Amino acid sequence: MKLTLNAFVSLDGVMQGPGGPDEDRSDGFDQGGGVVPFVDEEFGAIVGDWFAKTDEILLGRTTYDMMQAFWSQITDPDDVVATVLNTRPKHVVSTTLREPSWRNSSVIAGDVVAAVELLKAKPGGELQVHGSCALAHTLHDAGLIDQYRLIVFPVVVGQGKRLFRDGSAPGSFTLIGSTTTSTGAVALTLQPAGVLDRGDIEVIDGKEVIHQA
Repeated sequence: MKLTLNAFVSLDGVMQGPGGPDEDRSDGFDQGGGVVPFVDEEFGAIVGDWFAKTDEILLGRTTYDMMQAFWSQITDPDDVVATVLNTRPKHVVSTTLREPSWRNSSVIAGDVVAAVELLKAKPGGELQVHGSCALAHTLHDAGLIDQYRLIVFPVVVGQGKRLFRDGSAPGSFTLIGSTTTSTGAVALTLQPAGVLDRGDIEVIDGKEVIHQA
């Protein structure tokens, strides 16, 4: 399966608690819900398309708990996101969760990288990570993410869990798709493109000269 990371981020790279003020107040975060005013039909279509591609889901414990609390209550058969989350296989990374109550859930308690490599080796379409900041860091640094789908909202929240933390593995990306919604949110689809190439800029005979790597 292809591993995709799907996340909402602010302009300053924060991906914490997008759904509401009380969704995730860990570490004193008090800007939850800041992206909600930018949600429109185009946003809904983008996210719906993400979930329509889902075969299995991989989540960190915090995101798993938040999603279960909200989405397990939604029984509308026309809600694509709820249908996928409530019926597809879910894998939650946790060293403390023993018996997950959300249907079709299993726990990864050991070597996360090894477990994800085994999941990726299974036949199928997509193994999707949603949110799950700490898990995203681990998977990014291990080079296991095949595609990044981000919706960047035109807000700065100032603090919170960032998608790319200090010390993240450097690299470059190829943009393979982008859409701007009516509210100014930008959906990006990015594919890892290997090591971070570097060039140089200098002045030669009074002219700016750019040297590509």
